[in-house]
Amino acid sequence: MNASDTSPGPEPRLREPEPGDLGWIVQAHGALYAREFGWNADFEALVARIVADFAEDHDPLLERVWIAESAGRTVGCVMCVRDEAPTTARLRLLLVDSAARGHGLGDRLVGECVRFARQAGYRELVLWTNDALGAARRIYTRAGFELMAEKPHHSYGADLVGQDWRLVL
Repeated sequence: MNASDTSPGPEPRLREPEPGDLGWIVQAHGALYAREFGWNADFEALVARIVADFAEDHDPLLERVWIAESAGRTVGCVMCVRDEAPTTARLRLLLVDSAARGHGLGDRLVGECVRFARQAGYRELVLWTNDALGAARRIYTRAGFELMAEKPHHSYGADLVGQDWRLVL
């Protein structure tokens, strides 16, 4: 393969997590967000709590994690979990490794989350993100999510604008 070859390689497969994958979610988020946005370890701690809560207590009929794998390498993830309202699911921890971007994997992961939420009987799917995550926000918009609210905050060592998004299913 030469330097001008930009083919994406084999299409990533989406699968359920295997041993070590939940730890990968925490590690990958911590490393990627520190490298790309300068976020500190507070963000990795938040991701660790989300993952631990899922691992300790989730209903497989109503909550799920997808792992994207390409050529034997983990390259992405997303979660669908119950929200506080009984008819609402929450999309969490969407991540696509920088080497796997630009080939629609984020759209596939979000699409699986939306499909699952509908199938599980949820009436809406919500998520919280930050304005700095432009690529993710474009994926959410393509999937039909609408921006509901914005609020400035200082978290993870950065000044950010948090955003609440909603998709009626």
